[in-house]
Amino acid sequence: MNKKPVETIMGIVVLLIAVLFLAFAYRVSDLQVVKGYELSARFFKVGGLNIGSDVRINGVKIGTVTSQKLSNEDYMVDVVLSIAPNIKLPDDSVVSITSDGLMGNKFVKIVPGHSQKTLQNGDQIAKTQDFETLEDLIGKFIFKATGD
Repeated sequence: MNKKPVETIMGIVVLLIAVLFLAFAYRVSDLQVVKGYELSARFFKVGGLNIGSDVRINGVKIGTVTSQKLSNEDYMVDVVLSIAPNIKLPDDSVVSITSDGLMGNKFVKIVPGHSQKTLQNGDQIAKTQDFETLEDLIGKFIFKATGD
């Protein structure tokens, strides 16, 4: 038990640098939940979309998925999105669920429409496209190739 104080001080310095590195990585990685106005969308299939997933326009994060709930009446999935307050979406925007690559994380993709009327807090997005699995895409390709 004859430790030198230099070793203790160096250990504390290493721990502080590790904490600062983690804080920096969290800030740069864009993992924070976007706080803004809420919109909802209904999907038949969400394909592994998680709470906290990104909402993007042209690859830029503009929001976060804040909740998902299965409807008891029609078994559709109600997804709630939090959109940055500086982003005003036209009410004819199209929302779809896509993934980063073949096996990547799922996210909500918004293609803005051209309407002059914008969506407000609590509105439901009318135009949605369900998530297509790899099997769905292969089936479409096969049916298109065979002409059926």
